[in-house]
Amino acid sequence: MATPAAPPQVQHSELKRSITGRQLYFYVVGDVLGSGIYVLVGLVAAAVGGAFWMAFLVGVAIATITGLAYAELVTKYPQAAGASLYVNKAFRSPILTFFITICMLSANMAAVGSLASGFVRYFSGLVGLPEDAIWAGTGIALAFVAIITIVNLIGITESVVANVVMTFIEISGLIIVIIIGVIALVEGVGDPAVLLQFNVEGGAGSAALAVLAGVSLAFFAMTGFENAANVAEETINPSRAFPRALIGGMMTAGVVYVLVSIAAALAVPLSELAGNTLLEVIRADLFFIPASIMLVVFGVIAMIAISNTTLVTVVAQSRILYGMAREDVVPAVFAKVHPVRRSPYVALLFGAGVVGALLVIGAAIRSSQSALPADQQLDIVDRLATITVVFLLFIYALVIVSCLKLRGKDETAETYRANTPLLIVGILGNLAVLAYTLIDDPESLWWVAGLLALGLVLYLLERFFGKKRLRPPGVEPFESGALAQPDPTKEG
Repeated sequence: MATPAAPPQVQHSELKRSITGRQLYFYVVGDVLGSGIYVLVGLVAAAVGGAFWMAFLVGVAIATITGLAYAELVTKYPQAAGASLYVNKAFRSPILTFFITICMLSANMAAVGSLASGFVRYFSGLVGLPEDAIWAGTGIALAFVAIITIVNLIGITESVVANVVMTFIEISGLIIVIIIGVIALVEGVGDPAVLLQFNVEGGAGSAALAVLAGVSLAFFAMTGFENAANVAEETINPSRAFPRALIGGMMTAGVVYVLVSIAAALAVPLSELAGNTLLEVIRADLFFIPASIMLVVFGVIAMIAISNTTLVTVVAQSRILYGMAREDVVPAVFAKVHPVRRSPYVALLFGAGVVGALLVIGAAIRSSQSALPADQQLDIVDRLATITVVFLLFIYALVIVSCLKLRGKDETAETYRANTPLLIVGILGNLAVLAYTLIDDPESLWWVAGLLALGLVLYLLERFFGKKRLRPPGVEPFESGALAQPDPTKEG
């Protein structure tokens, strides 16, 4: 029997296939693990109560179902571009594709801002910087973003080996938390009954709504897996490797998240954990190494974990903007690549500038609220994480719809097929969490609108002042295949 022909876009890849299934698995695990549990565990605990592990469990379930859609689509279209490519294939609407691409770009920028702010919380805990030192903390966050941008300009983040090493460091920190939870349970420090307690006094009104409130934050912890689609063109045998690595990596991260949540609830009173980081678990001093030492060790581990995810997110962010420029959707200047490092330096610098603006705006708002009680002041980590989730929930739901719409098209014998009823549950789950998030935090819509407006400005600049020279003549935006990327194998 003749082997079915691969889709045409696969035959002209300029990227070297060098990532194995095992490396892709750790890529997914590392990206997901560093993006949430280290940063948001205290906020989720405050929203849900002692049973906040359930919020992570529900978030894991919804995200994993979404991952099934990505797995199916990647086996059909093993190219870079992810959601933008899938939506374009399904709807053939340049306007909708542009909107989705801007949403993904905005989500990445907001995520980098939230992660940078989370990094500051661990750094401040190590050096003793007070929480009310708003501008000092913002300065540290800006420096962190600058360093991450410089590293990306050099091109170091394309080393999958480095990503794997940092992933093991991330996991080691979470294993420490799980061990502390076991010690707390054995020594009777924590009451297992706390794991079924819900915060129904904060406006949620019921256990179900309390969990949903937590899911809207916990979902941020499971984001990042979609970035794996950006290396599909660089993966060896993607039809076989991608579904296993993606779903396996997400489930691994999900199990770790639930265990860490249970351990934190057992080791630390909720009043101390709520709104804080995993450093509170270390301060409980239940580990066999003194807390004074472990606070430093764990703080460094947490900052490495956050840095790892931020590095990968910035790579995706810059490549999205680079690809949009290659499609003549935004000004061509964003398609410029450094002649030596082969990195899209204009896109990287622009992204860093936008993230910096988000951080400064957040600091200015919080400074103006200094007279208010702490619980009424803007939490920039929470706000930027919420913005990220708003964008991604919409994107994920549309990706699943695209997956169902593309059924029967561009399929080969190796195409993976996700379970249809599960995909329908995934659409409903994403939309339910999205609706709750917007109702719970309507002010986030102003930030969402601001980022979308920035994307619209770039589009209008290109439409009225740009020179159509990157896209083949007569080809509409997003119709030339995929959002192109620089060749990572040529970066230094």
